[in-house]
Amino acid sequence: MKIYFVEVDSSEREFFESELANHELHFVSSLGAVEGDAEIVSTFIYSRIDGPFLDRHPALKLIATRSTTHDHLELESCAKRNVTMCIVPSYGDYVAEHTFALLLAVSRRLRESMTLEGDSRFSYEALRGFELRSKTFGIVGAGRIGLHTVPIARSFGMNVIAYDIRPRPDMAAELGFKYVAFEQLLADSDIVSLHANLNPSSYHILDREAFARCRRGVVVINTARGKLIDTNALVEALDQGIVRGAGLDVLGEESVMRRRAERIIRDQIIQKLHERVERPTATERDPLRAKEIEKLMRLGDLLLRPEVVCTPHTAFNCVEAIERINRVTVENIKAFVAGTPINTLSPGIALERAEIPAAVERSRGIR
Repeated sequence: MKIYFVEVDSSEREFFESELANHELHFVSSLGAVEGDAEIVSTFIYSRIDGPFLDRHPALKLIATRSTTHDHLELESCAKRNVTMCIVPSYGDYVAEHTFALLLAVSRRLRESMTLEGDSRFSYEALRGFELRSKTFGIVGAGRIGLHTVPIARSFGMNVIAYDIRPRPDMAAELGFKYVAFEQLLADSDIVSLHANLNPSSYHILDREAFARCRRGVVVINTARGKLIDTNALVEALDQGIVRGAGLDVLGEESVMRRRAERIIRDQIIQKLHERVERPTATERDPLRAKEIEKLMRLGDLLLRPEVVCTPHTAFNCVEAIERINRVTVENIKAFVAGTPINTLSPGIALERAEIPAAVERSRGIR
């Protein structure tokens, strides 16, 4: 099989070359470098596979995404072309640990403390944080990762409530938390932590209306998907003091986390000027809309706020998780080649939620 891997580090490449030595492997930095005769493509969440891509790759048989989420894949388009799609059902359960790294950074004002200028007047009051004990920790999306946050939150002495479209009363009883309606979670939580999948019903689940329902001084943590939050609404809520602080591992436009917004806009302008020189008669609509520029600048401003702690989508990025991703990806590819595909997706039918891991079950003793 001719297999293309997109967005792969050098250490990962060595693993794939060893495990899939009987196949023709190609490692590229973007989907644009995938040749038209590719039979299998393995990608991560930043590479969107849609109808036009599939049209340019008629030999494609399998998409092996190295992720659990699959909103970067057009399921219907793949199904129409009989392209199998498979995912890694679970690899990032311990994103829960990063959730609390962000929360502690916000609660103890680590960003402000670490960036304090040497000649600035020191003030305990200006850097005063708050304890987690006795606070209410609200989980939006009590799946594998969300449930892993429960024993950690309880170990800090926090009360835990959760909202999920598919509640698990048995897990609530075992782990010691309570399911509530979304509106009640917003009203009662001191911390709102997002662990939901991104879909039409969860898009901008935290919008102006949602923030207006929140307890004043709430902290928002997002290690799930950037577009669960309306960025404009978050900025307004921060300005108004509704949100005390935010810990964000994801944004709606994550390129801003890796490069300053001004540089992204500058590069886009330069690229557009080159295109106009090369194609002076082009009539296509200019993609540099004022709203797009405003959005980038607003995101850039958000990242500079002292009460906001951001990491560039690295909550999953630990040695153990990468090993799990790579191992399952190889298993997915080998199973497909053998004619027995596993971990597959169908349009309109999400992969069934995997069983709650034993590690969470063992944590039931924490009270």
